[in-house]
Amino acid sequence: NSTTLVWIPDPEEVWKSAELLKDYKQGDKVIQLRLEEGKELEYCLDPKTKELPPLRNPDILVGENDLTALSYLHEPAVLHNLKVRFIDSKLIYTYCGNHSPLLHHHGIFYIMGNVDAHILVINMFLCFRDERNQSIIVSGESGAGKTVSAKYAMRYFATVSGSASEANVEEKVLASNPIMESIGNAKTTRNDNSSRFGKYIEIGFDKRYRIIGANMRTYLLEKSRVVFQAEEERNYHIFYQLCASAALPEFKTLRLGNANYFHYTKQGGSPVIDGIDDAKEMVHTRQACSLLGINDSHQMGIFRILAGILHLGNVGFTSRDADSCTIPHKHEPLTIFCDLMGVEYQEMSHWLCHRKLATASETYIKPISKLQAINARDALAKHIYAKLFNWIVDHVNKALHSTVKQHSFIGVLDIYGFETFEINSFEQFCINYANEKLQQQFNMHVFKLEQEEYMKEQIPWTLIDFYDNQPCINLIEAKLGILDLLDEECKMPKGSDDSWAQKLYNTHLKKCALFEKPRMSNKAFIIQHFADKVEYQCEGFLEKNKDTVYEEQIKVLKSSKVSALSPTSATPSGRTLLSRTAVKPAKARPGQASKEHKKTVGHQFRNSLHLLMETLNATTPHYVRCIKPNDFKFPFTFDEKRAVQQLRACGVLETIRISAAGFPSRWTYQEFFSRYRVLMKQKDVLSDRKQTCKNLLEKLILDKDKYQFGKTKIFFRAGQVAYLEKIRADKLRVACIRIQKTIRGWLMRKKYLRMRKAAITIQRYVRGYQARCYAKFLRRTRAAILIQKFQRMYVVRKRYHLMRAATIVLQSLLRGYIARNKYQRMLREHKAIIIQKHVRGWLARVRYRRSLKAIVYLQCCYRRMMAKRELKKLKIEARSVERYKKLNIGMENKIMQLQRKVDEQNKDYKSLLEKLTNLETTYNTENEKLRSDVERLRMSEEEAKNATNRVNMLQEEITKLRKELHQTQSEKKTIEEWADKYKQETEQVGKTMEKKLVEETKQLELDLNDERLRYQNLLNEFSRLEERYEDLKDEVNLMVVSGLKDSKIMCCLWTQDPSEKKAPLDMSLFLKLQKRVTELEQEKQSLQDELDRKEEQALRTKTRVEIKPKSLDLNPDPKITIRQELESENKKLKNELNELQKALLEKSSPEVTAPGAPAYRVLLDQLTSVSEELDVRKEEVLILRSQLVSQKEAIQPKVSNSLQIQSLQDYHMLNEDGELWLVYEGLKQTNRLLESQLQSQKKSHDNELEALRGEMQSLKEENNRQQQLLAQNLQLPPEARIEASLQHEITRLTNENLDLMEQLEKQDKTVRKLKKQLKVFAKKIGELEVGQMENISPGQIIDEPIRPVNIPRKEKDFQGMLEYKKDDEPKLVKNLILDLKPRGVAVNLIPGLPAYILFMCVRHADYLNDDQKVRSLLTSTINGIKKVLKKRGDDFETVSFWLSNTCRFLHCLKQYSGEEGFMKHNTPRQNEHCLTNFDLAEYRQVLSDLAIQIYQQLVRVLENILQPMIVSGMLEHETIQGVSGVKPPGLRKRTSSIADEGTYTLDSIIRQLNTFHSVMCQHGMDPELIKQVVKQTFYITGAVTLNNLLLRKDMCSWSKGMQIRYNVSQLEEWLRDKNLMNSGAKETLEPLIQAAQLLQVKKKTDEDAEAICSMCNALTTAQIVKVLNLYTPVNEFEERVSISFIRTIQVRLFFAPHIVCLVPQEHISELK
Repeated sequence: NSTTLVWIPDPEEVWKSAELLKDYKQGDKVIQLRLEEGKELEYCLDPKTKELPPLRNPDILVGENDLTALSYLHEPAVLHNLKVRFIDSKLIYTYCGNHSPLLHHHGIFYIMGNVDAHILVINMFLCFRDERNQSIIVSGESGAGKTVSAKYAMRYFATVSGSASEANVEEKVLASNPIMESIGNAKTTRNDNSSRFGKYIEIGFDKRYRIIGANMRTYLLEKSRVVFQAEEERNYHIFYQLCASAALPEFKTLRLGNANYFHYTKQGGSPVIDGIDDAKEMVHTRQACSLLGINDSHQMGIFRILAGILHLGNVGFTSRDADSCTIPHKHEPLTIFCDLMGVEYQEMSHWLCHRKLATASETYIKPISKLQAINARDALAKHIYAKLFNWIVDHVNKALHSTVKQHSFIGVLDIYGFETFEINSFEQFCINYANEKLQQQFNMHVFKLEQEEYMKEQIPWTLIDFYDNQPCINLIEAKLGILDLLDEECKMPKGSDDSWAQKLYNTHLKKCALFEKPRMSNKAFIIQHFADKVEYQCEGFLEKNKDTVYEEQIKVLKSSKVSALSPTSATPSGRTLLSRTAVKPAKARPGQASKEHKKTVGHQFRNSLHLLMETLNATTPHYVRCIKPNDFKFPFTFDEKRAVQQLRACGVLETIRISAAGFPSRWTYQEFFSRYRVLMKQKDVLSDRKQTCKNLLEKLILDKDKYQFGKTKIFFRAGQVAYLEKIRADKLRVACIRIQKTIRGWLMRKKYLRMRKAAITIQRYVRGYQARCYAKFLRRTRAAILIQKFQRMYVVRKRYHLMRAATIVLQSLLRGYIARNKYQRMLREHKAIIIQKHVRGWLARVRYRRSLKAIVYLQCCYRRMMAKRELKKLKIEARSVERYKKLNIGMENKIMQLQRKVDEQNKDYKSLLEKLTNLETTYNTENEKLRSDVERLRMSEEEAKNATNRVNMLQEEITKLRKELHQTQSEKKTIEEWADKYKQETEQVGKTMEKKLVEETKQLELDLNDERLRYQNLLNEFSRLEERYEDLKDEVNLMVVSGLKDSKIMCCLWTQDPSEKKAPLDMSLFLKLQKRVTELEQEKQSLQDELDRKEEQALRTKTRVEIKPKSLDLNPDPKITIRQELESENKKLKNELNELQKALLEKSSPEVTAPGAPAYRVLLDQLTSVSEELDVRKEEVLILRSQLVSQKEAIQPKVSNSLQIQSLQDYHMLNEDGELWLVYEGLKQTNRLLESQLQSQKKSHDNELEALRGEMQSLKEENNRQQQLLAQNLQLPPEARIEASLQHEITRLTNENLDLMEQLEKQDKTVRKLKKQLKVFAKKIGELEVGQMENISPGQIIDEPIRPVNIPRKEKDFQGMLEYKKDDEPKLVKNLILDLKPRGVAVNLIPGLPAYILFMCVRHADYLNDDQKVRSLLTSTINGIKKVLKKRGDDFETVSFWLSNTCRFLHCLKQYSGEEGFMKHNTPRQNEHCLTNFDLAEYRQVLSDLAIQIYQQLVRVLENILQPMIVSGMLEHETIQGVSGVKPPGLRKRTSSIADEGTYTLDSIIRQLNTFHSVMCQHGMDPELIKQVVKQTFYITGAVTLNNLLLRKDMCSWSKGMQIRYNVSQLEEWLRDKNLMNSGAKETLEPLIQAAQLLQVKKKTDEDAEAICSMCNALTTAQIVKVLNLYTPVNEFEERVSISFIRTIQVRLFFAPHIVCLVPQEHISELK
């Protein structure tokens, strides 16, 4: 269709992008296209193939990190993707298929990175998957970055794995690089550090995947470079390093000089490399040799050999004739060579000009020509260097060899890539042969992985044809192949390059399609390799394959006198440096040739290559294809022609073709659902993601062959992802326009309201300020006027008095004259004004009408013109998008500012709400207390008033009754008449009452019987509980016996009195007794209520009727039974308490009854509760008895009155007098009771109030003291601050311990006091039961409480020492350190118990003055702590526990062993406990060092736990869902068959932090130490997060900045919840906060640049520029940061010295 983007060939750029202008129809021969620069052209299709130009991928797929993820897979798509990633995104790595090569297309390397595509990503994924050995194959052209990539891979393994021993194997592995580079790398025209040999390094690992050793294999060293270098090239680096270091004293004997002096180093004409200091490189080389075990003597031997090679190259020859030559006498270069090598000058000069020929019968010496001598000299130099190279490699392997059994290995192959030059020789042939083998292995591996991917996903799949280069390999290595014919020609006596070429033509020409002959040459041949055709020149093949050197020259070297070269100086392999020489003479004598001599270079190379292929096939290979972007070594410059040439040569396009033949685009179901959720309706979304995706694809793509559903992924044909993206983009564009419309209207309204409110506020303040200024001005003006007024008044008055006399005379004359003139003038003016008024009015009206008409006309014209312009402008703005962009500028910043303000307001609101709730709770509690007190007082006051009112009312009634008495006497007669009738009625009523009383008495007797039955049941239950109690006592005794051993140490802390032993307690018995007491209270209350009700009924009946004596005697019966029943219950409780006391006294155990033990506390609580119950029972008995006595006294006068009822006249009077007396006595008792209750309540309230005031005062004093201490600590340096805080904590804990000891003693006194009180109460109860309680009134019982006798206890003097024997020391260490569980101590005991016990043992040893005991105890303690930490060093709880105890033990030693800073705060009692015989300063230092080590180990454990969580929780996990729903184009997560095993969230990090904090608090760690640990934890979190943010482009976006700021706010909220805001942890997150703000601020104008420079003061310039470069828009509505803006930032930061980085300098490199 039209507007489709395609690729067309181009001779300059290889491929160009063009847009289709006209729809293509079947049969069209020409296509109308428009190039990107706007040029239109007609593209003619090939009439034979009629192939259409390849399509271009959509923009979302441009910049993909995996080439197989492209929708259209072909050459132009691959080339454009690499160019975009390299030029635009500055990304130098790209994937090429699943588990396929990683393309490194040159550039600047990153030091670390968990980035999208990187060399280290390959290293991360290959770590021994499926328990198989791994290989990394790095290949490419010279200068493409093979050596650096291999070096980074080795550095990564050495960094993350570590060594299994203390030998630092990983450092040795890395140290092999500078050595091998110095002797095997050289400068070429394409690369300044080109590897001139191939190497395969096997890095060995143990079962825990730690490095244990390594081994290196080398291939095909370029020996010819030793004697010859092309123009602009150099020899091996080691020669130039020696020449640069010639001035060193130890190198004086080598007699070296400038590199231009030696023939072997000056041929290239380029002895110096820009930016490289050969002298410094020499230092690094020597350091690496020392690290690998090459001692100084062997190093000097190596340097002597190398210097000898240089001097050997300067040896010159003089021709005597055509067949012979000679060396001048005492030739200086040869003399130096012989001195350095320790050989005879005559012998060496002779054999350099002669050779020995051996025949069957005789041997003779033949001179050689000058050319042959030069060749022999160069062959000897190459041979010496090659053998020296092999010796160094063997020594490196020996140094890296490990005796531990190797579990697995990772191999790194750094080998030459495919090479083709104008003249190709034997070296290029071997290199291309090796690349053919590697390409075959690569094709098979990639093809196999592609098949496995489809089989694993279970989708239909047809096999793919791919290029097989086996015919080319057979041509080279098969029988009668090129190498076979070459070896055969080398064996011929007169073999030559020409005869070998003829054999090749005869054997392979026209028989093998891959072998060709050049047209113009008979000494060359052409091979069709997998990458390209290569023409090889046959000249020199035989000589290089033979590697000939004369045996006589080797024999001269073997006779060396130098120790480093003589046979006595053995190398690690048992040979000398040159004794391993495999000599191949020019013509070997029969019977002396060995197998080693028979092997040619080609044969050896083929065998080593076969061994390499076997190794690679036995491992899982991973490929890194290095692409060189340009030949000029320019950074980020892309040459399309060179890139396409290398892509074709390295087989990447073949790999892409294999992937493209199937389903190149792959999405997991979750990724597909997240990406194309916008194309679904709500009803289409199912719980099953897989079925949802299937339904959507069936609707969108009708051709089912275009996609396949696998088990975990969806596979698409080429072009389908682009079609889906087009549909999605159309849908999002419509939705976005609607959202923009709504949001922009809302934003403008909010902006208007905000601006209006701000304007009103500004106006208000400005007007107020102006009004105040004006008022001030008026006051000052008025004051000045007043001053001026009086001053001027004085002056004028004075002058006035002087002039007044003269003025009066003149006035009288002048006034008349003036008045007359004035009158005339006024008359004339008045008349003229009248005339002017009428004329001017007429003129003004005429001029006004004319002006008004003209102005109105001009206004209409001008307004019409401006309206037209405004309308046109609005129409243009309505059509443009720029207007919306301008309106949207700054909205992100304002949103973030508003969000930040809302967060701060929410935090303030939360804090204020918490304070308000706390104040409300305290206010409510105080209010409730006061209200309850007021209510009680009010009730008591009302009751008192009611009582007084009742007394007054009764007195009034008495007076009324007395008055009525006289009336009753007058009415006596009438009453006597009715007396008879009344007697009859009373007799009837008495009978009915008697019946009722009898019935009620029977009912009470029934209730009494029921109660007795219940009591019998309780007795049975009590007997059963007694049996259970005996069983429990036996069990407790058994438990006590078993626990005696464990409690011995605790029992030694206090000295016990044998008379104070207590027995174990049966808890169930006490619970039963308490339950029974509550039941008795309820029954008592019910009986009391029943008794009151009966009394009221009886009183009412007695006032109305006459009660017979018989009925009166029946009333006390139920009360007596109730009293007896309560007394029996009291007796029963008393007996139970006596039994408990006997049990406690008989079977007591010091282990259980020790102060502070659980049984002791339970016993104390139960005793107090029982004593309180006894007090309550006693009071109840006394009250009931007093009530019975008072009722009995009240009944007696009534009985006497009833006996004398016959005298009817006195009946009413006596009855009334008795009732009034009873009421009066009852009111008096009630008043007394209320007054006593009121006084007691008031007294208790006053005591409580006084106690609360005292507690508040103590808290204020403590708070002031803490604030003063904090202020003092803040003024101290950090070390002194920590020491002062530790000292303060020790003092606080010591005071708390002393307070606890005092409380313990008080509790002992209280127990003894309660025991005495219990005995006194039991005695008093017995006396009350026997004594005469009738004579005691209730008021007396209440007013005179029983005061228990207080028997003081004798104070104990505790020594604070723990006695132990010398033999018990291992047990003490074992129980206190080795076998101690931190969790048990933290939960059940005090945290610092081991430290206190150890210090008590130290005090006892000091008391005995036993220095051996002190030394042994402290040494055992320190070794035990180290042993525990070594055994359980990765357990955070264990490390935290021993850090706390070590610090506590150290502080005890400082406080009591002579540390002045600690001892000056001691009390006199504490100074008595100081050590008297020993000064433990050395041990304090050892313990201090141990505490520092434990702290560092704690930080390491903490870092290891948090390290996997930080990146996932802080960066990758979306805490705020929906903020980053769309990922930047080109940075989609790489599709991989390996899913993440687990992900971490921010909640995971916070939960882990809560765990760390709770563990440290449980172990009683010092608060300052906790703050330091938290600060270190937050620093690690911020550093790791910022490090990954600076290395991940997909994280540098606006939405990710908001996510990071939210996560940081959550961490700050955690600090606030834990009261750790002053720990400095928040400041460590400042760089991360500023980096997140940098992602969110506006980045366009100069004002934005100024704001960024002032805001990011905790980031370096490089970090700021890095973030701005990595900033990636998430969608099309964001924009990239322009290069000009970044340069503006750099300039401003460069000229801004006030900006200081808060990150420490030593961590900046780590963050980079």
